[in-house]
Amino acid sequence: MRGTMLYGPRDVRFEERPDPTIIEPTDAIIRISAACVCGSDLWPYRGIEPTTQPRPMGHEYCGIVEEVGSAVKNIKPGQFVVGSFFASDNTCPNCQFGYQSSCMHRQGVGGAQAPLLRVPLADGTLVATPGVPSADLIPSLLTASDVLGTGWFAADAANVKPGSTVVVVGDGAVGLLGVLSARQRGAERIIAISRNASRQKLAREFGATDVVAERGDEGVARIMDMTNGIGADSVLECVGTQEAMMQAIHSTRKGGYVSFVGVPHGVELNGEGLFFAHVHLHGGPATVRRYLPELIDLVWNGKINPGKVFDLELPMAQVAEGYRAMDERRAIKALLWP
Repeated sequence: MRGTMLYGPRDVRFEERPDPTIIEPTDAIIRISAACVCGSDLWPYRGIEPTTQPRPMGHEYCGIVEEVGSAVKNIKPGQFVVGSFFASDNTCPNCQFGYQSSCMHRQGVGGAQAPLLRVPLADGTLVATPGVPSADLIPSLLTASDVLGTGWFAADAANVKPGSTVVVVGDGAVGLLGVLSARQRGAERIIAISRNASRQKLAREFGATDVVAERGDEGVARIMDMTNGIGADSVLECVGTQEAMMQAIHSTRKGGYVSFVGVPHGVELNGEGLFFAHVHLHGGPATVRRYLPELIDLVWNGKINPGKVFDLELPMAQVAEGYRAMDERRAIKALLWP
């Protein structure tokens, strides 16, 4: 088969690779129905994360099960499934606490920007949909694999409740679906931080009541002005930079909640500053597997349409253009069809 490989900064190739095979009896092989480029893929693409050797790319996926190992009991060939970027057994203590992305036996899932994908720990990682979906549902189901699950985790970790005031820092796919998630959890006021007109429009479609263009200290001052000097009940940090983290913490009311789901790059917290901020801080790799049944149900029954976050569709062979478009902020998120 041909699949996506990253050789170095801005060097993405769609080239011949061996077909994946069953290695462990707990594996499954799925035929990808759709994949996409993730914002976190841009860190190695830009060279911020070093690439020491060519590596297969892609960790957001959904598709049809083609083959399962001898120990797989619940996932069957022919099922349409969605999985997480971390494989988990869904039985260890961490999984039982709801933190499957810190499974004691977790494995990374990579190489999804290709026609076929090997998924370890298939019974614990994959969730089947009620049937094979129509083509129009596939983009939204794909988001559940990562960006929707991550936005949902961000809202959950920030304790978003009915009637609350929420700030979402970041207007990428995760931030926009954090807005959608906050709306689904009953937030009354949702302030999206964005300078991009098309992203602002989509944020409002997903439920944002206000949009703030200012960032950093100016952004904090604007939020404080909008909340009568109090700050927001919940702030979702969906970027992973120092400026975004500081804006999130300083925009939160005393006793409020900050979640951080953007992979941190260069983020350092001052102990004394955090001590006097008086906020709850919780984040990490999103516990996507915990939410998959609920998110699939919401999509399947037409309650949400997170697939709107894809604003560029390409055949997988043109994956390099998808990376370029997202890198240059010409696209929020690129959807790849086999």
